Amino acid sequence: MTQNNTDIKLKSGDFCKVIAGTHKDKSGFVQDIKTSKTGHITITVLQKNGVRFKTLGKNVKVTKDE
Repeated sequence: MTQNNTDIKLKSGDFCKVIAGTHKDKSGFVQDIKTSKTGHITITVLQKNGVRFKTLGKNVKVTKDE
């Protein structure tokens, strides 16, 4: 059974891997969680090299720190 991302509660500081979208296969720590006017969750991901990027919450999977 696959885990549906809507069941996961993202928290700031969680380690995640992007599984879809423009930043697919990147990973890092969740920061700055916001909900848009349309109800979509957006997050900022901080990579280990210090680079940040924004993505949708539905595009990430929470994992253990690599």
